[in-house]
Amino acid sequence: MSQPSASESRGLAVPSQRLSRLWHLGRATGDLAAGIGVKGLIDLARTRAGGQPARIQLSPEHTRRFTDRLARMRGAVMKMGQLMSMDGSDIFTPEAAEIMSTLRERAEPMPLSQLAQVLEREYGTGWDKQFKRFEFTPIAAASIGQVHRAETRDGRRLALKIQFPGVRESIDSDIANLAMLGRSFGMAPKGVDIAPFLEEARHQLHREADYDAEAEALESYRVWVGDDPDFHIPAVHRDLTTRNILAMDFAEGVPVDRLAGPEYRRAERDRAATLLMRLTLRELFEFGLVQTDPNFGNYLYDAASGRIVLLDFGATKPVAPQLVERYRQLASSAIRGDRAGMRAASVALGYVGADDPDEHVEAMMDLLALASEPLRHPGHYDFGLSDLFERVYHRGRALFHSGVFSTAPAPETLFLHRKFMGSFMLSRRLRARVELSEMARICL
Repeated sequence: MSQPSASESRGLAVPSQRLSRLWHLGRATGDLAAGIGVKGLIDLARTRAGGQPARIQLSPEHTRRFTDRLARMRGAVMKMGQLMSMDGSDIFTPEAAEIMSTLRERAEPMPLSQLAQVLEREYGTGWDKQFKRFEFTPIAAASIGQVHRAETRDGRRLALKIQFPGVRESIDSDIANLAMLGRSFGMAPKGVDIAPFLEEARHQLHREADYDAEAEALESYRVWVGDDPDFHIPAVHRDLTTRNILAMDFAEGVPVDRLAGPEYRRAERDRAATLLMRLTLRELFEFGLVQTDPNFGNYLYDAASGRIVLLDFGATKPVAPQLVERYRQLASSAIRGDRAGMRAASVALGYVGADDPDEHVEAMMDLLALASEPLRHPGHYDFGLSDLFERVYHRGRALFHSGVFSTAPAPETLFLHRKFMGSFMLSRRLRARVELSEMARICL
């Protein structure tokens, strides 16, 4: 597939940026299809027909090309790739999953000329006079923006998150494209409408692309965390924050999943996972304010202080007290083995219908009981030795194809599921031991 020529672009009457995004989508899809091959497609078809789950066999070359395309696309499509990279052990080969993990920390940075235009548009002519130092090479680039180090004339050391031009305008079309892919690949059970979930995702992405809103969320979250010595949340600098630039204190640290490396001790891994798992429970059951993006890069570990730095609050969502209580009832009932309580909470949450056949409801209760295993386990739960993810994955996949799911939970639960799954995945990534049962007893 070749890139459209300038004359072809004019003939299609589509903005050049949109053509570029569509071209990258076509190239990424082509790389994925080439990597899977005919046999892989047959295996996937068999899986959808009820056979054993297939693992996508991407060669390192095709995987790198696939992630490179996603890194250039940014926005909602790159968000999809980041979620695919969180823990690809059940879908991709370990080698492919490792390569795709690079999506959590990088995207294609904007050209220097484009960056200069954004800075002048947001800060005005002569913007550079406000800074003693500005590093034009970004220290990070993700799906919506890139981060630059800077120091102001009055000595403030900052991290400036600068949004990619056009991302906000492309969200609606990106979600529409993902909806088309979802319908094509049967991503929802028969009879379940995924449109409300995609609409929720669309609203959330628009909020993530509004840095004024993120600044407000960050400041609210800072109030809840308070002076907790285990966490650090950078302060916002309002005089340099706009809708497209978020100015924060610069914070030192490495992405927390680096603790999985041999240079870190097991005690550090266990402590980091324990702190973040406790924070996840507090967000829902105490704060009622959840940072729902599970990207590992949103947590930095500062070895010098032992603190965990919390970043990126664009996906922060308040949770209605009624929804919090429903989850409290579900978790408490699952820990006690109270099937009646689990059923009542599941109906209220929309996981099962009030009139569903008993065998369908019982199958769902079995799945929820299985998923709550870490909460019921006495003492420390060893995520490094657990095969819980595989068991839940295969059981859930079987139920998915059996037609048990006759209803769907409220769309606002989508990002709560993402956050809790991300916290569990991080504990698995770190091969951590976490005493969740005692933690849950305190929070619930």
